[in-house]
Amino acid sequence: MTRLWDRPEPGAGAGDEHVARARTLAPTIEAAAEQIERERRLPDSLVAALHGQGLFRLLLPRSLDGAEVDPVTFVRAIEAIARADASTAWCLCQASGCSMSAAYLRPDVAREIFGRDPRAVLAWGPGPDARAVAVEGGYRLSGTWSFASGCRHATWLGGHAPIYGPDGTLRRRPDGAVDSRTMLFPAASTTLVDVWDVSGLRGTGSDAFTVTDLFVPHERSIARDDPAERQYPGPLYCFPMGSLYASGFAGVALGIARVTLDALVELATEKTPRGFKRLLRDNAVIQSQVGRAEAQLRSARMLLLGSLDEIWAAVGRSGVLTLEQRMLIRLAATYAIHEAKEVVDTAHHAAGATSIFASSAFDRRFRDMHAVTQQLQGRQGHFETVGQFLLGLDAATTFL
Repeated sequence: MTRLWDRPEPGAGAGDEHVARARTLAPTIEAAAEQIERERRLPDSLVAALHGQGLFRLLLPRSLDGAEVDPVTFVRAIEAIARADASTAWCLCQASGCSMSAAYLRPDVAREIFGRDPRAVLAWGPGPDARAVAVEGGYRLSGTWSFASGCRHATWLGGHAPIYGPDGTLRRRPDGAVDSRTMLFPAASTTLVDVWDVSGLRGTGSDAFTVTDLFVPHERSIARDDPAERQYPGPLYCFPMGSLYASGFAGVALGIARVTLDALVELATEKTPRGFKRLLRDNAVIQSQVGRAEAQLRSARMLLLGSLDEIWAAVGRSGVLTLEQRMLIRLAATYAIHEAKEVVDTAHHAAGATSIFASSAFDRRFRDMHAVTQQLQGRQGHFETVGQFLLGLDAATTFL
């Protein structure tokens, strides 16, 4: 008899090869977990292994030897990596989202950045003090950008900045919005700043980088997610980068929660808590918590994957991603992140004193999970945005 959780999941089949590649690397990633945590970045040998399986190219166009996978496959692959190590999964998700910029570059420029080097990786982060001055042929860029996950193994970096005229006037678009672009430049042209000493997701190496008066040709800049600049067709690039970031980082959270809950189930079959005569699994409270956590995790995962599967099919027919569909992705992704956190918190507490040891299966994952919720993708304010939309109010679309 087939159990409910043995049935095929949404999207399973089409991208199984890429998910299988991710799972194949799991033992290698797990073996490197302590080194990743200690060195606060991915080891060169692991980066090489990830490149060998093509995992940095999941969202890159096929014309550039990318996989151009569907969103469900992307989430499942990231989730599989996160079960082995969350920092590795986070770096892959970040780099994959950045690589979608290839669809907005002139083909020869896209090949220069992503096609010539099979180990090409683009990384970027926010830079509130950045500015780009328009000059002949391009821009003079200055600024510092932080939270640049994976910048230590990146070959190219990106800096988003508002555009100023030579006279210092801030440029605006016809609708009044500030004119801004993301500039792409070789990683070797920047100065990296080691700032990433944090509690969770330590191995992402999300350091800062800075440039001063760096010339960037106009053709190496993009207006993110602007349909007018899109050079590459295909339903994947109807999705804004933000939708794939949200979905992928939700996959990181789901992977952390899955492996943490599994660790609790295993511990419960072995541990007899102090002062008790029976195993942890014989405790009625633990039984109830495990059952409820399993329901939370599976329901959140199915909402995310099911929504992405339906939306992917619809976009394939229409060639358009609607605002309502973007709202649903944001809702499902944010919900998955916070339900995953609840599962991890439940497992961490239920494990008792075992969970406080760095060598346990719980400590690093607890810290990683709480780092995920502190990032932009984990903001609870996203629920407010979706609620405003459902109630017919004006809702901000910045982080959709």
